[in-house]
Amino acid sequence: MAIEGRRVLVTGAGKGIGRATAVYLAEQGAKVVAVGRNSADLESLESQTGCSSILCELADMDAVDRIVAEAGPLDDLVNCAGTTTLESALEFSPATFEDLFAVNVRAPMALARDFARQLIDRGDTGAIVNVSSIASSVGIRDHLVYCATKGALDAATRVMALEFGPHGIRVNSVNPVVTLTPMAVKAWSDEAKSAPMLARIPTGRFVEPVEVAQTIAWLIGPHSGMINGVCLPVDGGFTAV
Repeated sequence: MAIEGRRVLVTGAGKGIGRATAVYLAEQGAKVVAVGRNSADLESLESQTGCSSILCELADMDAVDRIVAEAGPLDDLVNCAGTTTLESALEFSPATFEDLFAVNVRAPMALARDFARQLIDRGDTGAIVNVSSIASSVGIRDHLVYCATKGALDAATRVMALEFGPHGIRVNSVNPVVTLTPMAVKAWSDEAKSAPMLARIPTGRFVEPVEVAQTIAWLIGPHSGMINGVCLPVDGGFTAV
């Protein structure tokens, strides 16, 4: 992957896709700066990978504004943190709207802004990968606000690619289908629930977290040098059906 020695900030690194990404990038020789909101998760990740970490609640905008400065010089950014609350279109609450947009949209936009400013000031190039979802383009029941946040994140990805590209900073998103994090394994263990979703995936299975991590590693590496502004499905063909 030729990312050895690159300093990569990964948010949401304590669990799920974020943790898989932090571990995989560290295995490839990257120097990971992990951001998470659970100190025990970050401590175990540090022990596993030797990474450094920053404890932060991404819903807190003041805290988010300090992350890039605290992290020091960076080469790449992976906005992986995300949250959801299951509410229907008839029943979503203002609090859900505020919370999900704060973490899923506002935080990655602010981190990308601060990261891009740092690189431009240094005269360096780099890459940003935003972890989105197939929910940005496919409606999912009881996920109204979550789907809206991922659509917004994809739109932001395209605008940032347009504006940061001339400075040598590429911006892309990855859009996985159901990814088998420990939480998702429990949520989709009921065959009656999982069978209709699996039937729409030509490869016949859900995504493993490391497969998302591998895609992210490729997008920040030199072999994707002309990939910019892309929202890349990691879905086994789900969105092709």
